Amino acid sequence: MRAVPIMIFTIVAAFMGFFVWKNYPEVYAWAKDTIFFSKISTLELRYTAEAIMKDHKKELLADKNHSFLEADLEFHPYLLMEVKYNRTKDKTAEGVILWSLMDGEMVLDTKSWEKSHGFFDCLEARADREDFKVINALAKHGSMDIEDLAKKLRVEPDVLQIWLEKSRKKNLIVQSGNEYRLHLQNPKLLMIPETKIGQWFVSKASKVTNRLARRYRAAQVISIAKSAFGLDFTIRKTTEVFLPVHRIAVQNPDGSEMMTYWNALNGQKFSQTYHME
Repeated sequence: MRAVPIMIFTIVAAFMGFFVWKNYPEVYAWAKDTIFFSKISTLELRYTAEAIMKDHKKELLADKNHSFLEADLEFHPYLLMEVKYNRTKDKTAEGVILWSLMDGEMVLDTKSWEKSHGFFDCLEARADREDFKVINALAKHGSMDIEDLAKKLRVEPDVLQIWLEKSRKKNLIVQSGNEYRLHLQNPKLLMIPETKIGQWFVSKASKVTNRLARRYRAAQVISIAKSAFGLDFTIRKTTEVFLPVHRIAVQNPDGSEMMTYWNALNGQKFSQTYHME
């Protein structure tokens, strides 16, 4: 008789697991990372916390009354996409893109960790291919009226008017008089769809407690990338990878703590500019 309740429990648990996996992938991913220990793919840890504290001691410790506390290592989630795209009219290029699953921006160069600016807004607004046609044209040519924009996009003005109103309601563009412009400060959206990577990836066993939670799902980033880079852009494979980041704390004389974050790949200070709710 005891087998019946166990069987019912197993069926219910399996159904609930399937339901969560289909409808709440971020919850499933969190549970998978929290419950099970597994290997994760990370960028190489080239700089230790001790080396960073030594190299930046004068910067981090104002005087002898300040002292270092024990440093922590955390892993920030990114999506690695193997892609191909048209570099020129007669040449196809292949490469990889590294895209943050926390701030929604694309990494342009792993050496400097330079990033795009504006994809976060597009992710939040759920920008589609039509939005990006407008966004890319305005990013390339600056403010334009509807007639000039229609010529650049080779679309009828009445159709473009619908696109513009949709993008305006998403707060991606604004209208100033007869002209439209991007609703972004210093946008950085026009680039080849490829991250310059100077380091390769290693497989590392990591404790689950120091992985930061994803804000965006892989599917969201894939959708934005396809909309942004056009019909000739193809994603061949995706892999979730992690960037090791040192969290270095300094004890102040009054007992308070100053926290700084350092990219363990390039040894540079890491900006915590995530748009967390």
